[in-house]
Amino acid sequence: MNKLQAMRVFVRVVEVGSFTGAVRQFNTTTGYASRAISNLEAHLRVRLLNRTTRRIAPTEAGVRYLQRCKQILAYVDQAEAEASGAEVHLTGKLRVHAINSFGQHYLVPIVHRYQQRHPDVHIDLTLAQRAPDLLGEGYDVALALMQSLPDSNLVWQRLGSEFSIACASPGYLKRNGVPKAPSDLKRHTCLQTVTPVSPADQWLFDGPNGRETFSHGAASFRVNVTETAAIAASEGMGIGLIPVHSAINDLRSGKLVWIMPEYTSQTLNLYALYPSHQYLDAKVRAWVELLRDELPATLAADQLELPRYARTAPSTDLLLPSWVPEGVIAGVPREPSSNC
Repeated sequence: MNKLQAMRVFVRVVEVGSFTGAVRQFNTTTGYASRAISNLEAHLRVRLLNRTTRRIAPTEAGVRYLQRCKQILAYVDQAEAEASGAEVHLTGKLRVHAINSFGQHYLVPIVHRYQQRHPDVHIDLTLAQRAPDLLGEGYDVALALMQSLPDSNLVWQRLGSEFSIACASPGYLKRNGVPKAPSDLKRHTCLQTVTPVSPADQWLFDGPNGRETFSHGAASFRVNVTETAAIAASEGMGIGLIPVHSAINDLRSGKLVWIMPEYTSQTLNLYALYPSHQYLDAKVRAWVELLRDELPATLAADQLELPRYARTAPSTDLLLPSWVPEGVIAGVPREPSSNC
């Protein structure tokens, strides 16, 4: 049995849903295709396809085998192209998962650049708050923000880190004053964002005195999407603890300002997760390489831009977080004290 050819037949049968449609590509007969898959099943001692008179569908084992076949065949095609000096032409579907607001802010521009380079790759981007089951749900790559990686068999690339900052609207601060430190927040309205990585009813700050905890109790407004929390803060509803990627556009427009700029919160690492180094599909490898080339610099640029949007209480010196290089804050205007 030519195992690679049988694998190609199996993949094509599943993709088109019939033996008849599959054999056109291989210029052979339905009998040959049926025997190729039967030989695979006998070799593996497992059923790969459920066959009826109306349809063909992979079994649970067939779905797992299909994913591996695609990876192996793509790896073989890439190796042959490299050996012959030909340029690898990427095709097919790339399934990517990421957190809602992060994906909207950072990934869509990268998707555009990827498809300019590889126009025959169709990207299926899913944005959600939960972490996916990569193998079970068939994703090729997931972008995850977390403090540390759980034990798993997944391969990962660290692409940088991000943190949250306390933000409020200029109007809210004019009415209620500007807090200097986490202990001042008890006199303010706090907006709670409920996510898998957010501690319940607590904000954890890292600042000049080390780690400080503020318990805001029953918040007046709770939401599970960080960009919605940013909108609530920009509407003057209170102070939000918001990731940089969700706050940066409203900071640029002046709808939000960064308060307590010597404090940051909830620093998380950004990881690209994918199933395996071995037989890695060329389109997955190209996507991960593009993420590695672009995301770290983009994250760092947004973070270095933050000091220009800082707002401090009157007569309070601006203490910069350790990640801000000397001189970055030069020329940042102070708001007049009458606005506080």
